[in-house]
Amino acid sequence: MSRSALLILADGRFPAGGHAHSGGAEAAVAAGRITDAVSLHAFCRGRLHTAGLVAAALAAAAADGVEPLALDEAADARTASAALRTASRRLGRQLMRAAHAAWPDPQLDALAAALPRGAHQPVVLGVAARAGGLGPLDAAHCAAYESVGGPATAVVRLLGLDPFDATAVLAGLGPDLDTVAERAVTAARSAAVQGVEALPAASAPLLDIGAETHAARATRLFAS
Repeated sequence: MSRSALLILADGRFPAGGHAHSGGAEAAVAAGRITDAVSLHAFCRGRLHTAGLVAAALAAAAADGVEPLALDEAADARTASAALRTASRRLGRQLMRAAHAAWPDPQLDALAAALPRGAHQPVVLGVAARAGGLGPLDAAHCAAYESVGGPATAVVRLLGLDPFDATAVLAGLGPDLDTVAERAVTAARSAAVQGVEALPAASAPLLDIGAETHAARATRLFAS
């Protein structure tokens, strides 16, 4: 396995478009649910164990060789908000471009051809991880970290939160990140045998509601 590929894929500077998205943090800030480092930690922990777990399991399954189109349908079924489905596919399309440049691979080409408007981001992430020589646990860690890293970075801009405090929040979530990644890999192994129905379907209604509210706002800093 290539640790350099893992570092590149998890790097916030990887041109996958994530900088334009807050992972629901902007809506949470607007609603008063994130006001400081303590509430940011609570938001990120909740997001990690719901949407983050689902994304990590999808990515791990894709990295393990589960059929990407079936996983894309599973991602659709697990994403209640139309705004979040749109954002995920937009991010998937951008990630596909970056991954194709970094690790050209026939499976990436096949997925792009089958879903020219973009596959869901966690599915592309898993396929990209596999193309880069990474395994399911690596893909799960990338997806789990991304689910909290994006909101933490966004809140620095949205609230003027001290970047050191935001980083401390992410560091404090380390054990949770490990737990979610391991749960995701276990689910992915089950999906390889039982089908995508074995993947988690954890819900986060406030993220769905916030995404729809955010998409309707005339003025916003982040796309989602």
